[in-house]
Amino acid sequence: MTNTFSVSSINTMRSIFRTLDREVLRDIALVCLTGSIVGVSFGTITVSSGLPLWLPMLLSVVVFAGAAQFVFVGIMASGGNPIAAVVAGLLINTRHVPFGFAVGDILGTGRARLLVGSHLMIDEAVAFALAQRDRQRRRAAYWACGIGLFCCWNLGVALGAFAGTVVTDTDALGLDAAFPAVLLALLLPSLREAATLRAALTGAAIAVAGAPWLPAGLPVLLALAGVAVSLRTTSLRTTPAGSGDAGDGDDAGDGDDAGDGGDGESSAGHGSRVAS
Repeated sequence: MTNTFSVSSINTMRSIFRTLDREVLRDIALVCLTGSIVGVSFGTITVSSGLPLWLPMLLSVVVFAGAAQFVFVGIMASGGNPIAAVVAGLLINTRHVPFGFAVGDILGTGRARLLVGSHLMIDEAVAFALAQRDRQRRRAAYWACGIGLFCCWNLGVALGAFAGTVVTDTDALGLDAAFPAVLLALLLPSLREAATLRAALTGAAIAVAGAPWLPAGLPVLLALAGVAVSLRTTSLRTTPAGSGDAGDGDDAGDGDDAGDGGDGESSAGHGSRVAS
């Protein structure tokens, strides 16, 4: 199975460059370059925060999900509970469930392809794939972005991890801003929707209020209550309005029926007079 997968992977990489336009390949290359830079900051901050050298590299290979890795390390570096860090990372990665439905048909057949393709399922690869006009181009864009980012991300993390053994003050280089900057960049496109904005603001308020009093990591989990509050608010705003409209519609319908009946009676009376 390994030999078959290796041959298939080589053929896939060859077809990628024949299928995609230069513009798409250029955009994928720029995303990979950006990913490697963010990876350097991730590795540097992780090691300079006192975590072991192998941790960022292991996370990048096994998890390969930037947002989840940032959250996990951020909680651990601040002295949080490892269970809370794992749960927070898993909750962030629940977005991969709809991703799987969206791109599942372009991963190919075979258990090895499905496993590797699922592991490479990141936001950028899915976005590039869905932007293509046909299935062949979608498949090529997905694998090109996924494989490229996996290599560049892990290379950047490794370089950053070794740099973290030398750099003692990441704040002086501005690397401390990498955690909130990356998470904010992932969140901003979704804040155009009112419900998402309400959930984000409510969750942020809960996390900020609980941070001075609760163990590290727990405020992040409690911030998920913002989703429930937003859903409840949306339900309260929508349901009464819908019920009221339905009731008005029924009343209007009754009025129309009565009016139709009156017209019918008038017509009948008029017909009787004519007949007389």
